[in-house]
Amino acid sequence: MRLTGEEQAMRAGEIGEPRRWAIEHQIAVGAFFDAADLVPVAQAHIMADTESLGEAGVRFLESLAAAPQAERRVRVPTLTDPRGLDVETYRRLGQSEAMRTLEARAIAALRAFGVLMTDTCINYQTIMPPVRGEHLAMGDTGVVIYSNSVFGARSNFEGGPSALAAALTGRTPRYGYHLDECRRATRRFRLTASPSDLSEWGALGGIVGRACGSYWEVPLIEGVAEILEGVPGSDALKHFGTALASYGSVALFHMPGITPEALGDSAEFADPAPPAEIIGRGDIDAFVASYGATGDKVDVVVFAAPQLSLVEMAAVADALDGRLVHAATTLLVATSPEIKHAADRMGLTARIESAGAIVAAGICFYQSYAGEMAEANGWRRLLTNSAKLVNIIGGYGYRPTLASLERCVDSAVAGRVV
Repeated sequence: MRLTGEEQAMRAGEIGEPRRWAIEHQIAVGAFFDAADLVPVAQAHIMADTESLGEAGVRFLESLAAAPQAERRVRVPTLTDPRGLDVETYRRLGQSEAMRTLEARAIAALRAFGVLMTDTCINYQTIMPPVRGEHLAMGDTGVVIYSNSVFGARSNFEGGPSALAAALTGRTPRYGYHLDECRRATRRFRLTASPSDLSEWGALGGIVGRACGSYWEVPLIEGVAEILEGVPGSDALKHFGTALASYGSVALFHMPGITPEALGDSAEFADPAPPAEIIGRGDIDAFVASYGATGDKVDVVVFAAPQLSLVEMAAVADALDGRLVHAATTLLVATSPEIKHAADRMGLTARIESAGAIVAAGICFYQSYAGEMAEANGWRRLLTNSAKLVNIIGGYGYRPTLASLERCVDSAVAGRVV
């Protein structure tokens, strides 16, 4: 791998131990992926929740954070993914003091690096959206696919250590979606029916993701602009992308007439254009029905993964107005700290909580000790409008059901899946 003089100085330890560790990590990753060199990045985004870190991971962060300030400060704006808990709500969710203590240690270490504690998986909706062509080192898969596809920025999926390394060096290995040749479409789909709500946009992402099943596949989805007679909104593309990344490990998609790198003809494909795979109303309905459980008692309804935008917060508040969540059901709404502040100011938080729901800031449920919460609260049946969450949460012992926002709220009020 070609290294600049400054990169060689980092490797020699001349700019401190944290940067020496970081560049060595990046050289190892780059060698694995045959990267020719490193590319400067404009932002980094770190997944460093304490459920994933554990005691050993937090100790590792603390060891690097103990270096002199000049050696440990990040070189580019660096954001955090959701945390393991919200200090305002963790007791109500059955999370422990030990979890809170570990979280405090991780936060202190990250702050010592100069990391901005944004605690969000929707930074592209709230904090310095990426610019087309900008190279990034983003961790959360939903952040990566939205940045690559909707904005035309360039990032691979960065593991927690790799994102921290990029923050410390201001670079990342130049491979994968930093390269033009990896951004050409490889699969072709045609949509013949319009998703009716955000849960169905997630279902569409799940369908395409299952068909692709590879990080290196780049799907082109035709027909969206024609069917909608316009373009999907930010929340629709968010739910589509997060599910696509979750079900298929996909990091980039194209939609002709909508996303910036889609041309709408065979020039988009690395090889001759393949035949289009058709996705219609029956496919979407079958996907949603596969997670059905009408009549079952509902233990917990979750709006998260991805966190809610301000528009989604308003929709939940409207759906709950004048109603009360069933005494045997927990309704949890998770959003970013910035949006929580706005929701507080606009009265949305009060409207949601007056119905008996919990509004949490800076968490995203499955990163928040979901298994321990299930055990502490006796939760099994989970209802959500997030296709990403139903794909993940079964591994924590839940029985998930996918439904529209309105049906989720109706079920929370009834205490059963309606």
